[in-house]
Parts: sequence; structure tokens; C-alpha cells
Amino acid sequence: MALSDPACPRQPVHTRTIRVQTYAREDGLWDLEAQLIDTKAYDFPMHSGRTHKTGVPVHHMHLRVTIDAHYTITDAEVAYDAAPYGEFCSAIAPDYKRLVGLNLLKQFRHQVRERFGRTAGCTHVTELTNVLPTVAIQTMAGERRQQTDGQRPFQLDGCHALRVDGPVVQAHYAPWYVPPDAQHEG
Repeated sequence: MALSDPACPRQPVHTRTIRVQTYAREDGLWDLEAQLIDTKAYDFPMHSGRTHKTGVPVHHMHLRVTIDAHYTITDAEVAYDAAPYGEFCSAIAPDYKRLVGLNLLKQFRHQVRERFGRTAGCTHVTELTNVLPTVAIQTMAGERRQQTDGQRPFQLDGCHALRVDGPVVQAHYAPWYVPPDAQHEG
């Protein structure tokens, strides 16, 4: 279902595209490659005196993290194709090696904010890290589905649809279904 039609005529101003592609590596690890591209729908003057043209990326950043089967980052790399302050922006890229050792499922976003907040990082690259935990889960979903060890699926209570007292869990994850009344007992 699409959004409803806008209430009045409008003009495009800014487009941000975030794209993530994941790869299973031959060595048993996974690469998650994310990129962020910002474009404007108008020309604007730059600090150099030149004109930045419509549709040309203002920001274009790349982030690759390599993770193991436990969602721990084993390598990280950042690259810049476009940034408003060129080498002053991209100089922070090597600092993102400090992602190595973080686990995507254990307070990851909080730890990233602590390490790369404000002047310790690039706003746009740090924003790319926000999508990594859920992308990693989607990447590993096939692996997890094949594991039938009888443990409660990790995704339960992770969102509204998968709440343990809801109809989806009742229908598809019956052993872990908890009737709404039972949650208040105890």
C-alpha cells in the first residue's frame, strides 16, 4: 500500500538514499556494505565559489563491516566519494576501524554513539551504522532458520507483530505464545 496523495502541490528538495548489500564470504564471514547518497533538487553555490549542480551527490559515503557468526565486527572500512568539505570530512574514515570488536546485537547503537558522537565521527557514516543490526539479522535469517535447537527464536518481542501475546506468534511460534492474560499473572 502506498502513501496517500499529498494534500497540496509540492516540489522536491532533498533525496537521501541508503542502500545496503550483504555478502556471504568463502571464509565463513559476512560483509555488510552500506552507502549513503544525498542529492539536492536545485543548484546551490559552494564555498569554493563554484556551483553544485542539481542531482550531483553532496554526500556519498561507503561503509563495509565484516561480521562473524556471532554478529561481532571483525573488520571495518569507510570510503568517501563526495563530502562537502572534501579531505576534511574524509580524514575521519580510518577512525571507523574502532568498530572492530563491537557486537551488532549487544548495545551496538549505544556504543557507536559513545565512540563516534559529535566531533569524534562523521554524522553520515555514523548514521549508516544504525541500519547494520537489523540488516545483519536479515542476512543471517536463513542460517538461523536451519537451526532447530528448540530455543526461543531471537526475533520474538522484537517488534509489534512479533509480540509473544500476539496472533502472529500464536499462529507461527505456538510454543512461545503467551496469552495476554497470562502476562499479567505471576
